[in-house]
Amino acid sequence: MLAGMEFADVVRRRRMVRNFDPRPVDPAVVERILDNALHAPSAGFSQGWGFLVLDQPAAVERFWAATTPEGAGTDSWSQGLRRAPVLVVPLSCKRAYLERYAEPDKGWTDQDESRWPVPYWHIDTGMAALLMLLTVTDEGLGACFFGIPPERIPAFRTEFGVPEDHQPIGVVALGHRAPDRRSPSLRRGRRGAEQVVHRGRW
Repeated sequence: MLAGMEFADVVRRRRMVRNFDPRPVDPAVVERILDNALHAPSAGFSQGWGFLVLDQPAAVERFWAATTPEGAGTDSWSQGLRRAPVLVVPLSCKRAYLERYAEPDKGWTDQDESRWPVPYWHIDTGMAALLMLLTVTDEGLGACFFGIPPERIPAFRTEFGVPEDHQPIGVVALGHRAPDRRSPSLRRGRRGAEQVVHRGRW
């Protein structure tokens, strides 16, 4: 158990886990993961996010049935991921941000989306997802963030009653790690600061 490790170790150890064993996750751990997600920053403290938690086998199976394209899901990557006993779907709500910034202390009464330089509703929800990933690592578990195919989102909404004004930004699968192969993507190596950090001028 690696719970309570130093923050630097959490950051170093965090990676996408693609193979899980089916052991259940302690519900108290899931609650800590969700609680930490609620501490993510959000523009204007809008908190325009929601989290759909699927932690029962039947609900997890319904998720995969709704979101898997025809003929997919049989490769080893998918099979390992499907064994994760808990799925958390972070959803962003643009409406919450437009309404928040139309309040008196902000003053954008027209709720014009073009005022926003980037979609903070997605960014803030993504930061909440990252806090979940870090907490999972701190708890000694594994997690993988992945996306729902766009063409399967309507089926996902229907299956779980998700409102139209909430957009799934991805899914956090979490559980106990099982041995897995090193992802081919990692062969690219991590880019160093000298390649991505620009000081004073690009």
